[in-house]
Amino acid sequence: MSIRIKSYSSQKPASGIRHPVSGIQQPATGIQHPVSGFTLLEVLIAMAIMAIVLVSVYRLHSQTLSMTTANRFYTQAPLLAQSKMAQLEALSSDSVSGDSGDFGDKFPGYGWHVSTEDVSSEALGEAAEDLKRIDVTVTLNENEYEYTVRLYRMMSE
Repeated sequence: MSIRIKSYSSQKPASGIRHPVSGIQQPATGIQHPVSGFTLLEVLIAMAIMAIVLVSVYRLHSQTLSMTTANRFYTQAPLLAQSKMAQLEALSSDSVSGDSGDFGDKFPGYGWHVSTEDVSSEALGEAAEDLKRIDVTVTLNENEYEYTVRLYRMMSE
């Protein structure tokens, strides 16, 4: 015959939640909070990815602004050059000479330069003596962008 002896303790067995990774038992409360969060490595990797993406977006934005400025200039410059050329055609032939200026407050940063030059051509003969070449150059931001229109005009002296 064997006798079994049961021992009773006044302490209750520990009740709680055992952490799945560390194995540490946490006391059970009425409100249970799941263990969650990001590790330092995950945060660093996320920040590195964001840095790479933001640098690419910044570079793309910078290129877009540069291309927009160039497109605006090459759209506006021919109109301004034709306007200045029309003003020159309205002047008498004596007053057309090298000159420069800007287009005022309507077109800030835009400037213009007019240069005239005699044309010499054997094919035209004597007619080339009265022929002048007039160049109108429109610039933006102190020659950052440049656009030139050329006109040939008969000018009697």
